Amino acid sequence: MSQEYCRAVERHLCQKNDGHLIRVVGPAFEVVSQWERDGVPLKLALRGIDRYFERRAPVRPRRRPVRIEFCDADVRDVFDEWRRALGLVAAPAEGVRAASPAGEPSQAAGSGLASRRAGSSLRLHLERAALRLSSADALGRLGAGADALIERLSAELDRARTHAGGLRGDARAALLARLVALDRDLMGIARSALEAAERATIDEEARLELEPYRARLSADRYQQALSLAVDRLVRERAGLPVLVFD
Repeated sequence: MSQEYCRAVERHLCQKNDGHLIRVVGPAFEVVSQWERDGVPLKLALRGIDRYFERRAPVRPRRRPVRIEFCDADVRDVFDEWRRALGLVAAPAEGVRAASPAGEPSQAAGSGLASRRAGSSLRLHLERAALRLSSADALGRLGAGADALIERLSAELDRARTHAGGLRGDARAALLARLVALDRDLMGIARSALEAAERATIDEEARLELEPYRARLSADRYQQALSLAVDRLVRERAGLPVLVFD
């Protein structure tokens, strides 16, 4: 394992433990080494550590410093979410709706109960997306030129929310396809709002995240994953929702 990766994890854990240093040695070293061997980008490992602390904070006050082993499951969760977003994992089992690497919705099968649950989940997804889209942070980061697009997206999301729970078959498929198109429009305006220097920084960060995978992917597949990685970072920095429903 690289010393830089290990020391960065150790420093971050120290900060989260209010300055109490817990060395990454022994079993802890094996856990962190496995993260790096599995291709977990350092940034995602640190985010997983943050998630553990955020998740545990409301439960009860800490009496002892947290060891890195306790954060393993959260790091793995963050890593899996990242890989799914970039299409770097196999498709889920049949009957579960998932986005393909290109972001297009796949076909789903399921019982009437599963469909009702999916309708409820879709409605909740749209409500959360509309709320986040209308936040001052998202609007401010896209700039005044995006106002018209934001208004159109918000109006379409409102209409979609009205019918999301009751849509089935072709009508539901049409809505999901529309969300893909709306998301593409949103990311287009978000990319165009970036300054050249900021875009260069994001491009470099995306390349660094994908470096462990470059030798494993074909040229086309790597470029596709790189584009998705850039979109994810742009979305993250602008505080924008994912409109596509998986």
